[in-house]
Amino acid sequence: MASSLLARKGRHRQRYDHENYRLVAGCIPYKLKEGTGSLFDRLEVLMISTSNRSDFVFPKGGWENDETIYEAACREVLEEAGVKGIINKRSLGEWVFRSKSSEMNCSPTGACKGQVFALEVTEVLDSWAEQSSHTRRWVPVMNAYSLCRYDWMREALDSFLSLVSGQKISIIADVTAAATNQDLTPPQDITSTDISSMCMIQLPTSTERAIALC
Repeated sequence: MASSLLARKGRHRQRYDHENYRLVAGCIPYKLKEGTGSLFDRLEVLMISTSNRSDFVFPKGGWENDETIYEAACREVLEEAGVKGIINKRSLGEWVFRSKSSEMNCSPTGACKGQVFALEVTEVLDSWAEQSSHTRRWVPVMNAYSLCRYDWMREALDSFLSLVSGQKISIIADVTAAATNQDLTPPQDITSTDISSMCMIQLPTSTERAIALC
């Protein structure tokens, strides 16, 4: 199915919170393959390419003042990945990040605050608004960890797996603990991340706010 949707442009409707963080929303789009395997064997997530880089990320973007955060997340996944679906309103987490390469795109302090949600894909469009900027790729969920450029993405995947499985999942912690117990270096594709241009960290539970500075 084709889409005539045009991506929103400009920042005149952009939301900021009381601390002047630019607010963003995103999704982990997912589907279950047909078959008789386990949940983790059948579960795939949709990732998109990024401009001028070879890595893949999850769709996200600015939350504007004429929409709910869930509408913003669904709009961004439609614009960037060309899919529609059913969003789970339980947030997978909230992160604060700073980008050196586009510092002024976030706020006067260069910081953004974002939430990510799980979205069960029900429709895949043949064309979409930002198709020229983003290719899309379905990835087995356990393989997605190796494609994640930033720690926040792996943390979001842990929260996503916990949500869909109904169990507490921490792939990063499990791999790191196993490596520590065996006096081995954790596998590169799971625990390492290149934070030369951007870092994201989950907000602490205390009242103090932590910002990852690069």
